[in-house]
Amino acid sequence: MSSPTVRRRRLSTELRRHRVEAGMTLGDVAAELEWSPAKLGHIETGIRKWPSVTEISALLCLYGVTGGRREAILTLVRESRLRPWWTQYEDVLPSAYVGNEAGAAAVQVYAGILVPDLLQVPEYTALVAGALGYGDREGERMVAAYLKRQELLEPGGSLRYHAVLEEEALQRTASDRGLLRAQTARLLEAVALERVTLQLIPTSAGPHPGAAGPFSVLEFDDDEAALAYVESTSGGVIVEAEEQVGACRRVWGELTRIAASPAATTGILRRMALLT
Repeated sequence: MSSPTVRRRRLSTELRRHRVEAGMTLGDVAAELEWSPAKLGHIETGIRKWPSVTEISALLCLYGVTGGRREAILTLVRESRLRPWWTQYEDVLPSAYVGNEAGAAAVQVYAGILVPDLLQVPEYTALVAGALGYGDREGERMVAAYLKRQELLEPGGSLRYHAVLEEEALQRTASDRGLLRAQTARLLEAVALERVTLQLIPTSAGPHPGAAGPFSVLEFDDDEAALAYVESTSGGVIVEAEEQVGACRRVWGELTRIAASPAATTGILRRMALLT
């Protein structure tokens, strides 16, 4: 089953579509059901995480949605209310992003000066946790959560994963040869999977469009619109507007153009592994 987070987004899309097809505004619906416009707006935008089956049934009745279509939407409601594993780690994970990542068909990620989350070895994750100010307990939880996320890349999975990695991200571990060796081995293990593509940007490339900061673009099946996740020091933001997602795609295109090809990247990593 798809991620509850993705189910929730799909539910919001379906509800907006049926309201528009019924020729009703938010105000019309709120007045008819004696709800506040804010409540309905929250249901349609997904701000309210767990709308009840009773509430959605009332909307579908008003919109004239019946039969199999009605049952399919109510199934989305029930599935969107399930509590996924990542909610246990909200103190060390951006749960909104991870929920979408869990249901994505493809992810394109640029992690700036860090190794991308799904490619980190536990020792590297622990190092990042310390840099973020987490204590030992939180660091252990972050490692456990990242290992759980990385199951998406295990053999038998379906996620298509394309990461652009800065050479600098590996150079920052050079003082710990054991860590550099383990992290390089992990990257080589990942690129051996047909579903994983990795490109390295050499430090010699100089400043480039990725200087604006880390981001990811997520694509979904079933005609679900793509979204982007843009990271910042104040917390990441989910971006759904087509124009903004398009801007992230353009930067991504520039990064893949600047970076070494996947084949060349694998060669560089193999040489690094021999030197560590």
